Amino acid sequence: MKRRTHLFSRSHSSVSFSSNTGFTLLEVLVATAILSIAIVVILQLFSANLRAISASGDYVTAATKAEAKMREILDDDNISEKAYSETTTDGYRMDVSITDTLKERTEQLGVRLLEIDLTVRWTKGVKDRSLTLRSMKVRKKEV
Repeated sequence: MKRRTHLFSRSHSSVSFSSNTGFTLLEVLVATAILSIAIVVILQLFSANLRAISASGDYVTAATKAEAKMREILDDDNISEKAYSETTTDGYRMDVSITDTLKERTEQLGVRLLEIDLTVRWTKGVKDRSLTLRSMKVRKKEV
């Protein structure tokens, strides 16, 4: 049996390290800067989303309180013209205004039309926020 022998030529054994092996310091710095900018942008988006979620939670709470108060006012059979304010225990202020409206249109009818404006106000941080609900109620005229 014939044995094969491999002969390696040593003429190409000197390997020269060129700029193709690894990254330069400038490339590493640029990549780090781009990565840092991307991380900052992503963190700002998360922060903005958290602020928006908090603000929407405040609006939902205010709307719930306003709706409950409006139902209470509309259920009152002895409703009359008046304006008043009240503050809840958690810092929401409710301004209520009940006015007789469209008197010229209802003077020949046996009913009155009352307009109800309910504004809920609260402070979040340094900003004052508000939410307004409006409704109307028909009542029989008192003779």
